[in-house]
Amino acid sequence: MSNLRISEVAALIGVSDDTVRRYIDQGRLTAVQLDNGRKGVDGREVAQFLRAGADRPEPGVTVATSARNRMTGIVTRVVKDTVMAQVEMQAGPFRLVSLMSRDSVDELGLEIGSIAVASVKSTHVVVEIPES
Repeated sequence: MSNLRISEVAALIGVSDDTVRRYIDQGRLTAVQLDNGRKGVDGREVAQFLRAGADRPEPGVTVATSARNRMTGIVTRVVKDTVMAQVEMQAGPFRLVSLMSRDSVDELGLEIGSIAVASVKSTHVVVEIPES
């Protein structure tokens, strides 16, 4: 299980560090003490928080866009059977779903709360683990 720094939580949710601290003060997120003595949040709780907010309305009209094909996010759901797996991630406001082999999920150690990078190419999403 991974505990995340407040700055990591802020980047994943798409808000400022101060907003994450307010969420903690309001009871929307629960603080944990990190090894360095500072506050953080359990990765599973961040995943649940993002999953609850994933049913957002469609974005409005845009005047410009900047396509990106690699997005860092947090795993919000993993469903495995004997051969295949479905991995859901939340990367800021974007929900990504990848179908991959169960072996890949196990080798990557993907579980709810894991930080991962989704590489999007056409209809394929490849999930990678970022360097620490």
